[in-house]
Amino acid sequence: MRDDRSAGGQTLSSEQTAVLELIESTREHVFVTGRAGTGKSTLLEAFIASTERSVVVCAPTGVAALNVGGQTIHSLFRLPIGLIADHEFDDSAELRKLLASIDTVVIDEVSMVSADLMDAIDRRLRQARARRHEPFGGVQVVLFGDPYQLAPVPGRDEGERAYYADHYRSMWFFDAAVWRDAELRIVELQTIHRQHDADFRAMLTAVRHGTVTPEIGWALNEAGARPAPDDGILTLATTNATVTRINMDALRKLPGDPKTARADIAGEFGPKGGYPADEDLQLKVGAQVMFLRNDTGGDGHPRWVNGSLGTVERIGRTVFVEVDGESHEVVPATWEKYKYTYSAATKRVSKDVVAEFTQFPLRLAWAVTIHKSQGSTYDRAIVDLGPRAFAPGQTYVALSRIRSLDGLHLVRPLRPSDIIVDDDVRRFMAEAEPAIGRAISEPQ
Repeated sequence: MRDDRSAGGQTLSSEQTAVLELIESTREHVFVTGRAGTGKSTLLEAFIASTERSVVVCAPTGVAALNVGGQTIHSLFRLPIGLIADHEFDDSAELRKLLASIDTVVIDEVSMVSADLMDAIDRRLRQARARRHEPFGGVQVVLFGDPYQLAPVPGRDEGERAYYADHYRSMWFFDAAVWRDAELRIVELQTIHRQHDADFRAMLTAVRHGTVTPEIGWALNEAGARPAPDDGILTLATTNATVTRINMDALRKLPGDPKTARADIAGEFGPKGGYPADEDLQLKVGAQVMFLRNDTGGDGHPRWVNGSLGTVERIGRTVFVEVDGESHEVVPATWEKYKYTYSAATKRVSKDVVAEFTQFPLRLAWAVTIHKSQGSTYDRAIVDLGPRAFAPGQTYVALSRIRSLDGLHLVRPLRPSDIIVDDDVRRFMAEAEPAIGRAISEPQ
């Protein structure tokens, strides 16, 4: 594969470069999707780093927004939580100036955005920019995500469910009413950078699309049935309860009392569910940990990346962690929560820090939830689906974190009921197939 362009410290493939140029050279609304490991996050980071447009970045959850250095959708657009429907908006002068000055809105993890929320973004932009007859008020919208991996969370309220049934084909973002007026260009990245074995890639694609044959199921189960090593291999589990139990049991087995590092929180960072790391991090020497962000120090050669595993060697004012045979000193990291504002002085959008969360960028990692493993890559892992996989894409996300079939270990054999694909996603991607920008992609 030809490396074609570098942006934001990332070297892009020719496929990624072509998509980046499509976004930058047009005003089209673009949805960038693709299988796990195709470089969607790399492309998003490169666009933000290289574009000269006035861009705001947002995501549906606090953690996702922190990961891309943006705001949550609700915070950026001043939208109420829950079903929005035809809720009246009060546009402040500050918000109008901000939204009037932007060229492009980037939404990451868009698969978690509901149709109602997508329409609310459209309505907010039309109203604030006084361009009510143009989709999104004339702003370009660029979406990143994979509907085969993450789904919007349905509300528990019966009235909310009834509203969706009456007004939308589904609650997915792609069934929002705005797409009747706006054309969405869909680009599916094809080149997988995580797995290099063609047979394993084909198996993962079958799991993603729900087309697992008995032969593929047998091959996955045969590989996963091998005894797992007992040297601290990571477990990917479906629930927080399972993860907490595994991690705390392993921590208790280590000698000595745990040391606790308390996070320093400045400003209004939001609810605990949106914290990027543990508020109280318990560690012991010998604990297996996962890094929660990329190394930003050193000489340009990162000592670890988000998702790297290591072992705690020493605990003091800092923590020493062994990673791949080398010992590294780890200091607390600061996650910054941003807010976009319009500067009258510069006539530009500025991104201001409104809160900070400082903690060691570590998490106990004998186990991690499948959801929190999103975006990470592991050489090997134990996949524990519990009694059953319960969410669309859950099994695919777990299996696709692993580089090769040799690194897969299953707590129990996969069953057909573990392969869950949302019918609306099948329908959307099938309808979109003829229009998907395959001319942009390159052969594997």
